Amino acid sequence: MNDRGTSPYGYGLHHVQLAIRPHGEDLARAFYVEVLGMTEVPKPPVLAGRGGLWLRTDALELHLGADPSHLPAQKAHPGILVADLDAVAERLEAAGHPVAWDADFPGYRRCYARDPFGNRLEFLSPVF
Repeated sequence: MNDRGTSPYGYGLHHVQLAIRPHGEDLARAFYVEVLGMTEVPKPPVLAGRGGLWLRTDALELHLGADPSHLPAQKAHPGILVADLDAVAERLEAAGHPVAWDADFPGYRRCYARDPFGNRLEFLSPVF
């Protein structure tokens, strides 16, 4: 039995978009590229003038969009699978981004952190 379900539409996730403050690209690069190790990819020229940046790594793509009225969500967040949760948590902590551990998701170890814009990020690894 497939506990994820299927549809006739072939859904998949291309990216998750998070909001950042206008002109926050350098701060975003310092966090997402330098701390998390993601790679910035060029935005299409038609979108580049809007600000923000796009990031990719492994099977993950994040789009960061500049929003003048940005207020970080308190609950909404992407759930980011990682192979080495402890290493990611240590890297976040060392860079001054505290992590909060949460054991309330059966079958997973997970922690939360905030990016420099207050966006909540969940990092999780399955427990085998």
